[in-house]
Amino acid sequence: MSTGFKLDDRYFMQKALQEAEYAMSIGEIPVGAVIVVKERIIARAHNLTEQLTDVTAHAEMQAITAASNFLGGKYLKGCTLYVTLEPCQMCAGALYWSQISRIVYGAKDPKRGYSAINGRLHPKTLVSSGIMGEEAAGLLQDFFSNKRGRV
Repeated sequence: MSTGFKLDDRYFMQKALQEAEYAMSIGEIPVGAVIVVKERIIARAHNLTEQLTDVTAHAEMQAITAASNFLGGKYLKGCTLYVTLEPCQMCAGALYWSQISRIVYGAKDPKRGYSAINGRLHPKTLVSSGIMGEEAAGLLQDFFSNKRGRV
């Protein structure tokens, strides 16, 4: 299900982009995420797959764990995830089980995003996409261009 953007979506997506920029600065694929409840950031995360040598250390997974620890429970009802890239199937599954109320993502991932492979989120989860998507996609393009030596 898709919804329109809220006034503060841009603010929180900017915070997720800051996480993505940090990830890029340490050699990680630049994906960042924040989880918000009642207009308060309760989790900040970025990809850590290289640092932790763990393929499951995506920004969303890190953010879910941090938010669950903050809240003292496994469900993220009433929370919004802001993430710079459309979640993959693994992250969509974790978000499904967390019962997160809303997901806002920036850039679409036409090859690995959950929607490209007909992945599912919790039926009550609202999704908004494309907010600051050009900025998020630009970070990814810069990262892979630099990695391939095409600066």
